[in-house]
Amino acid sequence: MTAALTACGTQQDGNGNSASKSKQVTMNEKQAAERAEEIVHEAVDGMSPEPTLKRTGLRPLGACVARDDGGAEDRVQYRLTYQLTGVPGSKAKALVRHARDAWVKLGYKFQSSDADWSEAFPSVSMRTEPDDFWMTALTGVVDRAKGEGLAAISVTSPCFARAGGSTAESAALPLRRTQVDERAEHRALDHSSRIYEALRARHAAPRTGEGIGIHEDSEGRYVHHAWSTQPLTEEETVQAMARARTYFEGAGWTVRHVSTGAGEPAIVARNAEDQSVAQVAPSHTGAVRVAVTSPVAPGETEMS
Repeated sequence: MTAALTACGTQQDGNGNSASKSKQVTMNEKQAAERAEEIVHEAVDGMSPEPTLKRTGLRPLGACVARDDGGAEDRVQYRLTYQLTGVPGSKAKALVRHARDAWVKLGYKFQSSDADWSEAFPSVSMRTEPDDFWMTALTGVVDRAKGEGLAAISVTSPCFARAGGSTAESAALPLRRTQVDERAEHRALDHSSRIYEALRARHAAPRTGEGIGIHEDSEGRYVHHAWSTQPLTEEETVQAMARARTYFEGAGWTVRHVSTGAGEPAIVARNAEDQSVAQVAPSHTGAVRVAVTSPVAPGETEMS
């Protein structure tokens, strides 16, 4: 659930205005991180019962994947996700509602409609004004029969230029590949192949920052594979995204649609079997961008 949240960061409002904003965003990683933390605490402070914040997800600074404008391809976004732990699973829904209420009081806007609070596991997607950070509070299922969940909050910054190097230089750590990583690579590449077959669109030449890489943080080790299709027409994009949704749903992935404010929504899908997360998102160039992240399974060990 939380990996999926960190994966996506589209940056448009319902009027298509944030494209022009994104070109004007001037911030650095420190400023983005501080603002993201502030937005989380605006939602969490005063919660009862008081949760413990457990940070999750991949490295927070990553390539800009937003469908927002014709900006430089090597921009980055800051993504921050926390699980709200240490509270009964029956309270997860109340924590999400508290976050929603806190953000509404601050004048933040809904990306789409409010959550359906009659549901056992609601989610809320909002954005800040005027700085255009996007955030989500949601309830992941822990025990559906008992109605117990796990609340999480994710915040994604607008795209901005990283000083001192390109996304490709910053995205990958100089990690030694192991046989365990190779097995995770096979999983990620296999998922990518199935998505490619579903989209039925030609593969484009790799862009800066695309390809396969290994990432590691305090929560674990991951393999990430990113690629793009060749530019599609609007009709071809609609059809390709529909085929991707059909594939994910038929293969048993949990699917979320992320509004882009205009055009086709992006897809974020999670594979319950191996915890892989896939993102399929239209871009301003007409290409569909795909990213698959597969964790190295905790039970896997090195082969001698």
